[in-house]
Amino acid sequence: MPSTPPTRPAANAAPSVPPAPAEPRALRLEDWLTVLVMAALALITFVNVLVRYFTNSSFAWTEEISVFLMIVLALVGGSAAVARDRHIRIEFFTESGSARRRRVLAQLGGLMVALLFALIAVLSARVVWDDIRFGETSPGIGVPQWWYSIWLPVFSALITLRALGHFVRSGRKTFADDATGGASAP
Repeated sequence: MPSTPPTRPAANAAPSVPPAPAEPRALRLEDWLTVLVMAALALITFVNVLVRYFTNSSFAWTEEISVFLMIVLALVGGSAAVARDRHIRIEFFTESGSARRRRVLAQLGGLMVALLFALIAVLSARVVWDDIRFGETSPGIGVPQWWYSIWLPVFSALITLRALGHFVRSGRKTFADDATGGASAP
């Protein structure tokens, strides 16, 4: 049998791109918390709708728990966004310019997010302490208020750690134009 010569890719064919790395295992925490919180919100709302439909009254505690769960959901989502580098930014500034400039902006963004959430963690820890010290209770069901407020410093500290991780990773990240000496494509 005659052997066929190896075929060459066409000159205009795109080079093969290696598959993107899988999500880090550590992000599964935020993903599972999001699923659990969303399921709890859906269940609480569904039960409240059924009770209101059949009895013309509703559970008083559902609004309080739902608001708490939505705040937790926002903080967990913020943590996942920071860890995945999907936080809000102006792409025109962060994706243009030399590789060094983009690296510095990425690190600056990570550092600013870390500082902001570290400050939120410290200040909200003081709020938790005040809730404990003064015996504050929730307005709807009368449980200690710190049961709700403790999660703000906890999740803020988690976001701070995620932002510091982003700061470190962005310092090691190689940008597309590193090899070209800083010339970026238009």
